Amino acid sequence: MAGIGFELRKLLKKQTYSGLLQAYAFAGLISSGPWVLSIIGIMLIGLFSLGSIAPKEAISQFQVTVTYLFLISLIGTGLVQLSFTRFVADRTFDKNEAAILPNFNGLILVAVSVSLLLAVPFAAFSFTGQTVLFRMLFVMGLAVMSSIWIATVFLTGMKHYRAIVLIFLLGYSATLGLALLFKPWLGMDGLLLGFVLGHYLLLMGMIWLVYRNYHSDLFIAFDIWKPGAMYLSLMATGFFFNLGAWVDKLMFWYFPSTGQPVIGPLNASVIYDFPIFLSYLSVIPGMAVFLVRIETDFVEFYIKFYDAVREGATLDYIERMRNHMVYHVQRGLFDIAKIQSIAVLVTFALGDVLLGWIGISSLYLPLLYVDVVGAALQVVLLGILNVLFYLDQRRAVLLLTIMLPMTNVVFTALSLKLGAAWFGYGFALAMLVTVLTGVWILNRKLDKLEYQTFMLQ
Repeated sequence: MAGIGFELRKLLKKQTYSGLLQAYAFAGLISSGPWVLSIIGIMLIGLFSLGSIAPKEAISQFQVTVTYLFLISLIGTGLVQLSFTRFVADRTFDKNEAAILPNFNGLILVAVSVSLLLAVPFAAFSFTGQTVLFRMLFVMGLAVMSSIWIATVFLTGMKHYRAIVLIFLLGYSATLGLALLFKPWLGMDGLLLGFVLGHYLLLMGMIWLVYRNYHSDLFIAFDIWKPGAMYLSLMATGFFFNLGAWVDKLMFWYFPSTGQPVIGPLNASVIYDFPIFLSYLSVIPGMAVFLVRIETDFVEFYIKFYDAVREGATLDYIERMRNHMVYHVQRGLFDIAKIQSIAVLVTFALGDVLLGWIGISSLYLPLLYVDVVGAALQVVLLGILNVLFYLDQRRAVLLLTIMLPMTNVVFTALSLKLGAAWFGYGFALAMLVTVLTGVWILNRKLDKLEYQTFMLQ
């Protein structure tokens, strides 16, 4: 993440409101990425399509299809996102950046091939009532989204933030514009065609940035699959974290009293989906603060601490750098919690107006409130995991990410059994338990930081 950290620090050093706004806007865009921005795009496409597509169920079918593309691609590529990030970091540290681009191409090829192997038979035999175009777009959409998550690995390492902002703007503008362009002729298939083409343009822009920053005489390589190149703990961490974030949705979709079939084998939950996806829009400010605080203040003293250890500085200086680092960890997590608390309060104050504006009953308000709290806790958890990654505490991170889906399954099942008044509490409680455990682990690791650092030398 050195690239984005450098740019954020440069913007903040301007000591102007414009520099501050640019830093947080850039951080919010990069940290939220295609995940949150696509939610906005999907909702806007649905809103602009109301009244112009018959039957109205076609809009729901489009939104549910895209949601499953996100779910499958995120969980699937979760196996390689973190491990490939570490591979890139290791090659950069070894000054062997020429190995990065060919392995990026190789990983994209593997991701696309696996997506095709999974999606082609699934689309062919599961969507028997849909058009051939829909099935092709489902397959293409899964391959494109899987590639986007892999390409996203590079964004935080690049300094060309203006180009990144422009690519995101063009990609999502194209997604919205093309979906609305094709819908009069193709209906729901037109919406999906616009979504896939728009995200393909976004992917091409991201790949262009990768090729602009990395060069190699070799086009493709598969070094990442060699023994020892992939960290199994990181593969498991990426998989379990994404599974933990989605498992409550899956349970609501396929629980008999809360889920309904929408298109082919794909279910949705009318009572659960809108509040949970709306709640994720509230995480953008917290994600921006998370990235700015971690990549500026914390990283500065993190580097100074480990440089002091390696260079044999005095114990007094090492302890002072450690204390500064711990202070900025605490301050960063507090700022994330503070910003997300403000987002929660704003949602509590304006939730009724927001639901009314998009045509959703105010009966969803209690669930929206709980989900916003759960989403806020997820941002805090991301902050904790990121600090633990910096401290190279992979086992602790793996423990927390395994705990997340386990607690989410248990608490969500309990909420389904207790009834509608408890919906959403499973997700929020799972996040709360994992965050509290993460805080406890992080405090223990920071207390023993000097001892563990010297013992590893």
